[in-house]
Amino acid sequence: MHKAGFVNIIGNPNVGKSTLMNALVGERLSIITSKAQTTRHRILGIVNTEDYQIIFSDTPGIIKPAYELQESMMNFVKAAFEDADILIYIVEIGEKNLKNELFFNKINQTKIPVLLLLNKIDKSNQDFVLQQVDYWQEKIPQAEILPISALKNFNIQTVFDKIVELLPESPPFYPKDQLTDKTERFFVNETIREKILIHYKKEIPYSVEVDTEEFYDEEKLIRIRSIIMVERETQKGILIGHKGNALKRVGTEARKDLEKFFQKKVFLELYVKVNKNWRSSDKQLKRFGYN
Repeated sequence: MHKAGFVNIIGNPNVGKSTLMNALVGERLSIITSKAQTTRHRILGIVNTEDYQIIFSDTPGIIKPAYELQESMMNFVKAAFEDADILIYIVEIGEKNLKNELFFNKINQTKIPVLLLLNKIDKSNQDFVLQQVDYWQEKIPQAEILPISALKNFNIQTVFDKIVELLPESPPFYPKDQLTDKTERFFVNETIREKILIHYKKEIPYSVEVDTEEFYDEEKLIRIRSIIMVERETQKGILIGHKGNALKRVGTEARKDLEKFFQKKVFLELYVKVNKNWRSSDKQLKRFGYN
């Protein structure tokens, strides 16, 4: 008997979805920063054994969309409801509900198993955790509630075992040696974008998209050339920084992470281009894989 299924992770921005996904998959597939809306795409992480295949899916944090890009991000969340075999709804301890009532109602009406994970309990005390369990049990009666700390890896094995137990019988959906549905270039783009989220403030990280134009995997070296798109000239100046120092830092840190990820030496070239209002352009969003 072989089991397989889609386990889709949803929740508000910044509750720890990407940290949880990486902990469950055992690989660093989703970028993690302390800023909201770090995840823009739906990223699959695939765990294989002889007996089962779990397809985890990290999704953007649930928000009320303000522009085209955010609309597209919420479409990824909608899709996650449609093909889930198990739904993981992750909430931060002390949080009251989803930032979008529509999604909340969907969780309550779903017929599939729901695991509600109370995250960041390492920042709380036992009494409050028990209060929170009661609160959520009343709000989503059919959910199974598990307190966790994704960052500290607390109770993650329990969650994993529960998922294996709930998986439906099915042949695998993907080849057994596949780790994700995304390309190597996608991970290059995300790694660069993560460094920008960490080092720049205000609007800059949200105005950025990365496009890897060249990826040559040679015997001893991977050569990569990536373009960082911004919406305005002023952003371009800030991104590059004095004598190119700011961009150099992004490049160095991204290269080190990519060498770990690919287990190989990496040569990374970065360029910055202005691509006016790409976040509101259907054509551009399509080009970057959002629609």
